Amino acid sequence: MGRVGEKLGIDFVISTGDDFYKNGLKGLHDQAFEESFTDIYTAKSLQKPWYLVLGNHDYRGNSLAQLSPVLRKIDDRFICMRSFIVNAELVDFFFVDTTPFQLEYWTHPGKHHYDWRGVAPRGKYIANLLKDLDVAMKKSTARWKIVVGHHTMRSVSEHGDTEELLKLLLPVLKDNGVDFYINGHDHCLEHISSRDSPLQYFTSGGGSKAWRGIFRPNKDKLRFFYDGQGFMSLQLNQDRAHFIFYDVFGNILYQWSSSKTGHPRTSTYLDEE
Repeated sequence: MGRVGEKLGIDFVISTGDDFYKNGLKGLHDQAFEESFTDIYTAKSLQKPWYLVLGNHDYRGNSLAQLSPVLRKIDDRFICMRSFIVNAELVDFFFVDTTPFQLEYWTHPGKHHYDWRGVAPRGKYIANLLKDLDVAMKKSTARWKIVVGHHTMRSVSEHGDTEELLKLLLPVLKDNGVDFYINGHDHCLEHISSRDSPLQYFTSGGGSKAWRGIFRPNKDKLRFFYDGQGFMSLQLNQDRAHFIFYDVFGNILYQWSSSKTGHPRTSTYLDEE
């Protein structure tokens, strides 16, 4: 990641959640923060802002500690919030807290404890989140709109599709012309194209515990699937988005581009394999 980051001259890094495995942070002074973040991403090119969402494993720890601005005093790169927007002029990144959507975590947590402080009751939290997201997207004048969440919307790997997101979140994305949905959760790399909208789904969850050996195709168009570890880069300009998936050594596994022509509100998409 460091070498690729240097080559591309990156502006910032995005983490798609499950930042601290396996049960989040115990508190503000948990050594896991340094062991899993500060001491790992030491390359000069990665000394940029990191924007992070919570994953389900983060919710199994002290989620309020992980969201605390105190962590930014320990490492000023670390910017983690529940749901927020990063405005980068030609693109708006909408970070969405997807863990509360999954009903199973609430009704059948099993041996796990989820830290729902600041979230419960679920229905009200999700309704407010979707309303705020819709309003923010309608106000956005950015050329590109990208949503980042932890959970899969579409996936052919172990977790597969997240039905609650397809039912509740996806309509908001389609209604507001979102270009890309980027997620983690499944421990692999994927690119899936929606068959009924221009929306593209990218899974970048290959940080660890990969090689699951599970493949479950769905009805959308699978363009790329790598059941292993790696990461993704995205380069954007006014007219083109260029995605690259890499393995752990920085070798390019797959790349894909999308071009926009015309006025932002009446864009036509030109896929480039």
